[in-house]
Amino acid sequence: MSLPYEVRVAEDPADREACFVVRKEVFVVEQGVPQDIEYDEYDALAVHVLAVREDGVPLGTGRLLYGAEAAAKTGGDPAVGSLGRLAVTGDARGLGVGAALVRAIEDAARARGLSAVDLHAQSHALGFYERLGYEAYGPEFPDAGIPHRAMRRAL
Repeated sequence: MSLPYEVRVAEDPADREACFVVRKEVFVVEQGVPQDIEYDEYDALAVHVLAVREDGVPLGTGRLLYGAEAAAKTGGDPAVGSLGRLAVTGDARGLGVGAALVRAIEDAARARGLSAVDLHAQSHALGFYERLGYEAYGPEFPDAGIPHRAMRRAL
């Protein structure tokens, strides 16, 4: 089964709010991430992308940090973007929404002249990102009590 959906940059307030609704559903409610660490100062500076069904129901989101904000997360290289907060609702998983969001974030990174994208993947999702061309590096580490690995893909 597939759902017709589109992925777009969340430029208006309603789209931004839909991104936060998806993140709350996936990270806060489903995974138990404390709400006070799910939302941060980077949200105001990031490029957010949103996957939405034809009827307007949000299916997934993710964000790209770039410039000084990303450099703080990627080892100081301003040419490397930071993909984060990738979340897909339970009913939309397995339909290609996550991959479409990653590709949209990579397109946003290319449009800003970035040469690579870093991310911190939940360890159970390594295979998903590897299929999209990301390579893990460094040791596993906890983030919000969930095991993660750093990954990177050159653009």
